[in-house]
Amino acid sequence: MGYQKVKEISGLKDQQEFLSHLLHDIEALEIMSQKGMFEKGTVRVGAEQELCLVDKNFRPSKKALEVLEKIDDEHFTTELALFNLEINLDPLIYAGKCFSNMEKRLNSLLKKARKAAEDTGQNKIVLTGILPTIKKNNLIFENITPFDRYRTLNRILRKIRGDDFKLHIKGVDELIVTHKTILFEACNTSFQIHLQMDPDTIVDKFNWAQLIAGPVLAVTSNSPLLMGRELWSETRIALFQQSLDIRNVSYLLRGQKARVSFGSSWVKESILELYKDDIARYPPIITTDFKEDSLAELKQGRIPKLKALSIFNGTLYKWNRLCYGITGGVPHFRIENRYIPSGPSVKDEIANTVFWIGLMQGMPDSYKKLYDKISFNDARGNFTNAARTGINTYFRWFGEIISAKKLILKKLLPMAREGLVKYGIEEKDISKYLNIIRNRVETGQTGSVWQIQSKRVLRESFNKDMTNTTITACMYRNQLGHKPVHQWKLVDSEDCYSIDDKKKKLEKLMTTEVFVVDENDLVSLVDKVMQWKNINHLPVVNKKNELIGIISKTNIKHLDLSKNQLWVVKDFMIKDVVTVDPKTRVEKAREIMIEKKIGCLPVLDNNNLVGILTKSDLINIYNPSPKHA
Repeated sequence: MGYQKVKEISGLKDQQEFLSHLLHDIEALEIMSQKGMFEKGTVRVGAEQELCLVDKNFRPSKKALEVLEKIDDEHFTTELALFNLEINLDPLIYAGKCFSNMEKRLNSLLKKARKAAEDTGQNKIVLTGILPTIKKNNLIFENITPFDRYRTLNRILRKIRGDDFKLHIKGVDELIVTHKTILFEACNTSFQIHLQMDPDTIVDKFNWAQLIAGPVLAVTSNSPLLMGRELWSETRIALFQQSLDIRNVSYLLRGQKARVSFGSSWVKESILELYKDDIARYPPIITTDFKEDSLAELKQGRIPKLKALSIFNGTLYKWNRLCYGITGGVPHFRIENRYIPSGPSVKDEIANTVFWIGLMQGMPDSYKKLYDKISFNDARGNFTNAARTGINTYFRWFGEIISAKKLILKKLLPMAREGLVKYGIEEKDISKYLNIIRNRVETGQTGSVWQIQSKRVLRESFNKDMTNTTITACMYRNQLGHKPVHQWKLVDSEDCYSIDDKKKKLEKLMTTEVFVVDENDLVSLVDKVMQWKNINHLPVVNKKNELIGIISKTNIKHLDLSKNQLWVVKDFMIKDVVTVDPKTRVEKAREIMIEKKIGCLPVLDNNNLVGILTKSDLINIYNPSPKHA
């Protein structure tokens, strides 16, 4: 959750004060470690559930604060964006029915959230790594939750970067986009798992957590779609790193790591190496008012909160993050797993938790001192590959090349079972949840695969907007049915969710794959492009993608191109072009086209061509056939 009352480090005095507290926190940690003050022998598990809030048409809704007020439960809190919420589950002792109890508690809290959302303008709660219906225009500054922490971070990170945040992800499709806020981060929703660790074993266990991250991610991936593009199996990994990447060219030249990262090396002697490495690599960017000093607190017999370290750690986003906490007046360390996405269902989330924690606790002794046995780059490379290709990934595993499916079925599931049995987890729960993982592997249907295959089926009959809405609506309905994703049927045309297209804005229905020409292109080329692509209008743009004209079949049909091969577009294009913006409603656009007697409407956003609406588009909207509904 982090501290909400923070401020920018605005000068040397702020920086010196913060670093002084930060170094004192590290020194206090070392003293507590040497004196054996950390809790031993008790294992607790906890989780944070991030939620997407959508309106009745499954678009992002910015009603989070209103819903939160209606819920009135301390387990719920805000997130960066007004279309997200978070549930903090109470930690449980790792024993008996802890996981089935976690599932019951989470379902109970979700029921409360869904009721409050429904009572707030028919809003809904969706569990998904990335909401398929999210668009760039949802990521405006006004949609940042109006708390100091979030807006301060946005201002500081943008100031450090010096220009817009840039996103470039290439999968089956490619997405290149820039933005002025850090709200790309808010596209990500995860199910974060916390596991308390004994200080005597935490070094080996943290390294093990890094090694298993790749295969665990492969079988839990649920985020393949972003802004209508089919990208990575777990696109959140690339999206999150790039959304908070404040490095400029000079940073990159000297090898500076991004603030979102997998890590840089194995831990060898002390778990505090992680904190020390971060302090050496990254400058602090926010601070707060300090009322206590950790060393002074420790000398007076009190356990310090390590406020500076907590704030600093909260601005770094490791996929496996080391956290310090206090329970019942006793300090502890825990590992926070941050890479597992939200959804596809509560049962899937609990199964993911059981699999990961079982693996952590079932680590064989032969995997101690991993730094002597396997390259850290193998672990990091496995993680990145899993993010890209999910359940179909092949891993480098101690010199062997092995598929994700074989590794999980033959090696990791038995280890996980052993780690659950050893701590007295009820056999019924072990079988129920690990069988969900097994069935997911054997069917090959992760949440990511379900979304991709459903999208490909729907795109044969429906436009992008309707496809994304239908996938989200079916995801929501399946979640209410409490079935794990390997039992979900693929979405088809009969599942189509539609609202009245005539009342939609053009940004949802316009053609975005627009063929364009330059004013100096040959008219003979224009004629061929129109024939090849069966189109009647071609926008004319300059080098800045600004519209300067339009040329149509009508403009050139009287020309005898065999007599003059050198005619160019600028001599025949229409320069006075009627245009609209993406917010224009389809009804209004139709009225303009009828009144002006034109066959198309270019759509401009800040003078840049972003789409086009044609007569054919209108026919499909007002008189849809099944193929184009």
